[in-house]
Amino acid sequence: MPTKGTGRQQPKQLRVVVIGGGTGLSVLLRGLKNEPVHITAIVTVADDGGSSGRLREEMDMPPPGDIRNVLTALADTEPLMEKVMQYRFSNGTGLAGHNLGNLLLAAMNEITGDFVTAVKALSGVLAVRGDVLPASTQSIQLKAEMEDSTIVTGESQIPLAGKKIKRVFLEPHDAAPLGEALQAIEDADAILIGPGSLYTSILPNLLVRGIFAAITRSQAHKMYICNVMTQPGETDEYTASKHVRVIHEHVGDAFLDTIIVNSAEIPAYVLEKYAEKGAAPVPCDLPQLRKLGLHVVAKPLVTFEDGYLRHDAREVSKQVVSLIKRRRKAQSG
Repeated sequence: MPTKGTGRQQPKQLRVVVIGGGTGLSVLLRGLKNEPVHITAIVTVADDGGSSGRLREEMDMPPPGDIRNVLTALADTEPLMEKVMQYRFSNGTGLAGHNLGNLLLAAMNEITGDFVTAVKALSGVLAVRGDVLPASTQSIQLKAEMEDSTIVTGESQIPLAGKKIKRVFLEPHDAAPLGEALQAIEDADAILIGPGSLYTSILPNLLVRGIFAAITRSQAHKMYICNVMTQPGETDEYTASKHVRVIHEHVGDAFLDTIIVNSAEIPAYVLEKYAEKGAAPVPCDLPQLRKLGLHVVAKPLVTFEDGYLRHDAREVSKQVVSLIKRRRKAQSG
């Protein structure tokens, strides 16, 4: 029997779509899965390096690496299962270099005959909180036109070229988006872009035909979570506003509403460690960001773990949920 009450309808669960790939996205999702939201992660399938690249080539399947990382981040499993998913073989003819989670996805793909079904099946095994979807199920190759007009082919090769990137594009240019991804974008209360490699993790998703069109149609709050550090070979000397301008230029529309950017001072010993690899903090250039019409959330949002700077996933997630609730309240009030 229905419970008697005030008759007031409970607010629907907030729906958040997160678009990207790589380590940055996985870190964010570990925090977001503890918030009262339904998560759909739309993940890039342009990876061509390492274990993912080998499976893509040999098994004629989308590269599983970024999908594996996201599944593991959203999983509600024992720590040992996470170690199993992330285990990389160091020995064995044909096995060395392969990641066990990638092989599990490859096996599921063979068993089910469909990559999306494979991801869903493994999601069930891992008790994943939310939905994980590839941006497309087609084989996509990422290419970059450099400032000197040369073309570099392959996501893994672009940062190694040692040249400034003019633009990136997909081949085929008309790769079809996954229908479920488009529906998730349409239903979202918020769409989070990043964090992650600008040219090789974020833009490949936005360039899939239909994905960005769905984002522009969506009434969701559109946020960009800016990287903490520059990435050698991709975003050398980029400010926060430069990241935004590159995204807007690639899709042809200034669609972002909000940027979340770190404002914390980074210790000198950490800066030295990153400088050795050619990386530096991404400056939060507030005047330029405001000129772009963005609402700016600039707060200390980093932690230092295992020798690396990471977004403070818990704090970023709380900022995201607060922004969504504030916007919903303003719309209903």
